[in-house]
Amino acid sequence: MTDGLILRRYSADEAKGLLDQLVDLYLEVYVGSGEFYSEDRYRRQLDLHMQRSGWELVTATIGGAIVGYIYGFPLPPETQWWEGIHEPVPPGFTEEDGTRTFALSELLVHRAWRRQGIAAALHNVLVTSRTEARTTLLVHPDNATAQTAYRSWGWRKVTELQPQWKGAPTFAVLVHISGGDPPGPPG
Repeated sequence: MTDGLILRRYSADEAKGLLDQLVDLYLEVYVGSGEFYSEDRYRRQLDLHMQRSGWELVTATIGGAIVGYIYGFPLPPETQWWEGIHEPVPPGFTEEDGTRTFALSELLVHRAWRRQGIAAALHNVLVTSRTEARTTLLVHPDNATAQTAYRSWGWRKVTELQPQWKGAPTFAVLVHISGGDPPGPPG
C-alpha cells in the first residue's frame, strides 16, 4: 500500500465541500472519453445521487490531495437503476426493497496512483462495510483491467444494461454477493 494514504468516509452533507475535487478527478480519469463523460452531466449525476438516502463516499488522499474515490447508495424499491437491462436475468433480479442492493456508482483512481492498491483499499472499505445482501455496478464491457480487478474481488457478470441517459453506452452489470447468497428476488 502507498505510504501516507488516508481513507475517509463521507455522507452527502459532509461531501458537499469536495464536489469540485470529485469532478476534477472524474474529468481527469475520463479525459477524451466523449460527451457522455462531460462535466455538466457528471455534476448532475452527482447531485442526483447525493440526494439518495444512504449515499456514501470514501476518498483516498495522499498529502491532502484526493487521488481516488468510491461512492454509491442503496437502491430504493422504485429504482430506475435497472431500466435498459438486457434479458435474460435470474427471476426477481431487478426487484428492490430499499435494503437489498447497494449501487456502486463510481470507483476512480488518478492515473499517477494506479496499480498501488488504492482501488482495492477503497473497494474494501466501502463494499465490505455494507449491510445490503449484494452490491452492483456497471462497467464498460471492453475495460478488461477493471473487470479483472472486480473478478479478483469476488464480482461476477450477470448481464448488460444500456442506461436510458442520453448518449449512455452499454455496460456490463456486475454483482458482488455478501455471504454468497444467490441473486434471486429479495427475501
